[in-house]
Amino acid sequence: MLSLLLSAMLAMQAMAGMEVQVPEQPVVALHGRDALLNCSFNHPNPMNLSDLSIFWLLTDTKRSVHDYWGGKDQLVDQAESFANRTSLFHSQLGLGNASLLLSRVVVADEGSYTCFVRVQEHGSAALLLQVAAPYSKPVVTLKPESNLRPGDNVTLTCVAYGGYPEAGVIWQDGSERNLTDNIATSVVANEEGLFTMTSTLTVVLEPNSNYSCRLINPLLGDEGFAFVTITGQNIGFPPVALWVTIGLAVCLLVLLIALAAVCRRKIKESCEEARREAEEAKELEEGESKTAMTPLKS
Repeated sequence: MLSLLLSAMLAMQAMAGMEVQVPEQPVVALHGRDALLNCSFNHPNPMNLSDLSIFWLLTDTKRSVHDYWGGKDQLVDQAESFANRTSLFHSQLGLGNASLLLSRVVVADEGSYTCFVRVQEHGSAALLLQVAAPYSKPVVTLKPESNLRPGDNVTLTCVAYGGYPEAGVIWQDGSERNLTDNIATSVVANEEGLFTMTSTLTVVLEPNSNYSCRLINPLLGDEGFAFVTITGQNIGFPPVALWVTIGLAVCLLVLLIALAAVCRRKIKESCEEARREAEEAKELEEGESKTAMTPLKS
């Protein structure tokens, strides 16, 4: 019944003369902290608080957030999710302050809130509450972690958790080239509605590579930065050095073959020379024997 009455009053607002003011910009509240929903109204002076009625409600569903009338809080119809978390500034009601303090903000509190005020006339205005939570410092991991060679495909993973709302992720290399077009990002919410963000980037590895992951919360701005450096210590035998080694090995092998051929030829020549010398010595010896056996003539 109260919801129907409030709906009828809101529909008649264009005919009302009371001015109710709330912030035009969204109110940003940190998760787990208190949020102040400012609302002020013009009023007759002096004003009897027993004539004042204030209704804070969710704009879309018209569910009660906090009610005040008859000179005291009226919380019978209050939505259960707001129990023991709302309060007005009673000492300032007579000054036209109908602001609401919402304690221990959670992600589910995000949305539009309407402040409805009635004294002799009535008026209302709506504001937007946005919830923000900072992410943890991003951590970048590498897969595979070892036996890496330039030219290999490597997957870099950047993880941050406990934040809200969904953050933007920017990947860059050591030359600050934007690699964001090549990423895949997933978002998983926990029981509190806070997000764990996982972003993966696949690159073709180059020697001494640098890659960075930057996290940007749309409500809190630049939140975190992490980078990974893949140095030569992590990288296997580079192809250039490999080919140089192969070339040197081939040259050494050719040199050894050539040296063996030369040695073989020298040995062969030495053997032939020794054989000739032996044959010559034999012929000389036979000639001397024939001379010795020839009889002397008288």
